[in-house]
Amino acid sequence: MSGNVQLLNDTLAGARSEGRAALIAYLPAGFPTVDGGIEAIKAALDGGADVVEVGLPHSDPVLDGPVIQTADDIALKGGVRIADVMRTVREAHAATGKPILVMTYWNPIDRYGVERFTAELAEAGGAGCILPDLPVQESALWREHAEKHGLATVFVVAPSSRDARLAEITAAGSGFVYAASLMGVTGTRESVGAQAEDLVRRTRATTGIPVCVGLGVSNAAQAAEVAEFADGVIVGSAFVKRMLDAPDDAAGLEGVRALAADLAKGVRGKA
Repeated sequence: MSGNVQLLNDTLAGARSEGRAALIAYLPAGFPTVDGGIEAIKAALDGGADVVEVGLPHSDPVLDGPVIQTADDIALKGGVRIADVMRTVREAHAATGKPILVMTYWNPIDRYGVERFTAELAEAGGAGCILPDLPVQESALWREHAEKHGLATVFVVAPSSRDARLAEITAAGSGFVYAASLMGVTGTRESVGAQAEDLVRRTRATTGIPVCVGLGVSNAAQAAEVAEFADGVIVGSAFVKRMLDAPDDAAGLEGVRALAADLAKGVRGKA
């Protein structure tokens, strides 16, 4: 069975044709429970997200700040497994018809088996993977299987990436490029900064695929700011924080849905 890379491409192209950036939400699988995580993802999509990244919880998340680390800890203590991540992708996609990616560090895939992981993700209806710590020069095996199964390979670029390195990364990637708006870990911040706009400009000079910005966006005003120069706005910690701060699961879901609606206005310039 082929994955949904084309659905991802069409979704991003559709947002561009509407003259706006796409809204991409991140939520970890298994948080607060597997069922609760699926409902949270559906709430984000119902609220206005175009795409969702499902985080595969990891015990040593080098890119993730304290908010996502807390959610990952809850998911891992709850016993979340890769099978639960695949179920999350399957049920979220089946319920909404929207593109669902997995964001994961390389070690879990390496241990699980690249062929097995890509085949199962495609069968679940997944659109691809974001791989923040997989070096491009070591990615040939992954890309071979991802392409075979119709999955996007999304690499992360940072403000420190030199132009030649950007060209090397974007030539190997597909779906979109994840542009980290600043050096550091995930988390909400007061401002996204000029570094992000410069990084998008330099990245676009090397590729025709969409460039989406993440790290630090937490409200509609910031989403509107990033949407002025990026093809997509990625929001993670702010969604997770709504869940963590909620008095109960129902309030958490409502918080996620409301934030998605607010951010959706932002990427449309209606904040």
